[in-house]
Amino acid sequence: MVPDAPIGTTMTWYGIGGRADLLVRPNSVESLATLVSRCHRSGTPLRVLGGGANLLVADESVDGIVVRLDTPALLDTRYNRTGDIDSMRAMAGADLPRTLMDVTRRGLAGLTQMAGIPGTIGGAVRMNAGGAFGCIGDAVRSVTCITVRGDIVTYPAAELRFEYRSTNIPDPLIVNATFNLTPEDPILLREQVKKVFAFKKSTQPLADHSAGCTFKNPIDPVSEQRVPAGKLIDEAGLKGHCIGGATVSRHHANFIVTAPGALAEHVVQLLEVIRRRVYDHCGIELEQEIVLWQRGDGNGESDTA
Repeated sequence: MVPDAPIGTTMTWYGIGGRADLLVRPNSVESLATLVSRCHRSGTPLRVLGGGANLLVADESVDGIVVRLDTPALLDTRYNRTGDIDSMRAMAGADLPRTLMDVTRRGLAGLTQMAGIPGTIGGAVRMNAGGAFGCIGDAVRSVTCITVRGDIVTYPAAELRFEYRSTNIPDPLIVNATFNLTPEDPILLREQVKKVFAFKKSTQPLADHSAGCTFKNPIDPVSEQRVPAGKLIDEAGLKGHCIGGATVSRHHANFIVTAPGALAEHVVQLLEVIRRRVYDHCGIELEQEIVLWQRGDGNGESDTA
């Protein structure tokens, strides 16, 4: 256990924000289940920190307990061949880009759509991370979770809904996920991964400090189709708009990038400006994709990427 841990500055992609009252790194699934159960019984907020890729921590410290799934027992990946299908089980703390590279080297297809997407397996599954080439839910075979009472349950994919940036997983914490992967030529797979990554690199400010896409792509009430949030933000005249050290990216308007000296509050204020300006411009309300942690918000029992 680490008290007063600087999670915002050291464990998020933004590299800004406050501290956690208590940071815990469980050494086993069993100890993690015990922690979840005790937090639920006592009403203690429990936040699960993945790779910090889609997370903004408020400048003031966050209450309760932050769990980091970065011990060996929660980083493991294993493979089991069944007929012509390779099932891979990845623990929730496993790094998504590294897992993708591993399955690609093994000549196993199913996750190439995740190229260029950061975070952990647990966080990616929780939010059904993905993009123009597909989402992680496309390959999920089952998901194992811990309930609020500390029980360990497994849901087959048939019982789950993987929708746009969301799932119906009811439990507070994901333990692992298994994936259906099919044999493929490793050379062809590497080329597919490069193609997807090159597309993301050409369209997104991957080299800047950001938390990925800021808002979900909303549904246009007229066409009833999803429209790019970045397009709406651009049309509202917000590219390059700054508050303190936070700026709407000129490369892709759905990214808020930060400069040295930026505060989490600068990002929060810019989020509000974007929502208001887009609504005033086209009447569409944007839904935030990045997760904000702040003291007393009751935001607990969830995975972040």
